[in-house]
Amino acid sequence: MKKVLFVCHGNVCRSAMAEAILRKLIKEKHLESTVSVDSAATSTEELGNPPHPAVRRILDDHNVDYSNQYARQIEYNDFKKYDLIIGMDHENIRNLIHWAPKNDLQKIHLYLDILDDSDGVEISDPWYTGEFDKTFRQINEAMPKWLDYILAM
Repeated sequence: MKKVLFVCHGNVCRSAMAEAILRKLIKEKHLESTVSVDSAATSTEELGNPPHPAVRRILDDHNVDYSNQYARQIEYNDFKKYDLIIGMDHENIRNLIHWAPKNDLQKIHLYLDILDDSDGVEISDPWYTGEFDKTFRQINEAMPKWLDYILAM
């Protein structure tokens, strides 16, 4: 079983969206016994909250299930539990590298780095930009490549 964790600041926008999108892909491809996915925050600001209302609207519009998703903060044990930890922006990555045990640093990746032409581009936080549709497009377009990468691990 390959275990994947998506991480963003509050776990109510980008990482929650990524978790729901990958979960849908996993279900469509009947990979539930092969890949598991979760998401977490680097902050404590939104603990226990469901995805942001704009995220829920977009996921509903695309028939992506987000039930039973509530914000949680990343924990030390997550670095051992997950095979792949994917942050959405450079601040997420800096925090993850700071907190991770040295032998787990190779698990940490920036989300858009899966694309050949990403050149370190991050997914901006729609909480601040208001660009929830753009965030969905960015995450959704790259997710099949992440699934291929996960399956090849």
